[in-house]
Amino acid sequence: MSARELADFLGVPLNTVYIWNHRHQGPRAHKVGRYLRYRWPEVEAWLEARAVDRG
Repeated sequence: MSARELADFLGVPLNTVYIWNHRHQGPRAHKVGRYLRYRWPEVEAWLEARAVDRG
């Protein structure tokens, strides 16, 4: 997915996705030409690692 699609999916500004990538904080990004692309399994794993335990 594109950086825009990731931002929309997560409900964060597009700039936040770019900042995460620059700081190596967000889901792993892949450069395709000059564009950042994200794989669904990596985004899901990144989200799962940040899940809040409410138990």
